[in-house]
Amino acid sequence: MQEFVFYIKMGLEHVLDFSAYDHILFLAALAVPFSFKTWKNVVLLATVFTIAHCLSLALSAYGLVTVDVSLVEFLIPVTIMVTAIFNLLYMSKTTTVQNMQGHVLATLVFGLIHGFGFSNYFRMLMAEEDNKLVPLLGFAAGIEISQVTIVVSVLALGWAIITATKLKKALFVVITSILIILLTIPMLIRTFPL
Repeated sequence: MQEFVFYIKMGLEHVLDFSAYDHILFLAALAVPFSFKTWKNVVLLATVFTIAHCLSLALSAYGLVTVDVSLVEFLIPVTIMVTAIFNLLYMSKTTTVQNMQGHVLATLVFGLIHGFGFSNYFRMLMAEEDNKLVPLLGFAAGIEISQVTIVVSVLALGWAIITATKLKKALFVVITSILIILLTIPMLIRTFPL
């Protein structure tokens, strides 16, 4: 049980690490178009992201897949940028119907990419472990708890800002997505594969 708790804490720290804020930016971009009325959709996306993230970790921990770390480190900010740009395109549409299938598919692919970004470190950590399942499940639980916390925080912050400023939801999504894009540009430049 102590090992499981250790890996839960590790999953929490992995996502909530403000010095490596790529997870937080991605989750903010993912959650910002949603509201408390559609909270189930964004929690579904966070869970899909967790499952995909942990699948790539499992593939790496069991030695089934090896990836080019520099390419993955570049693709992570690409996923953030694409999600934020999607928000801008979505807000420019006249219809407000959300295509959850597209969201789920993109989140699944992006979760795999983010998971591979941590996979080499996780594989080294698991090298001495005979039973890799308990650490993977603990890590997944920590990731899910932290991601749901971030998503709920983004929804609450969005609600508070919209209520206090009387901004229209669409304008709030556009402003927030542009800020996320601006924060992502330095990450893209820093990780661009040479």
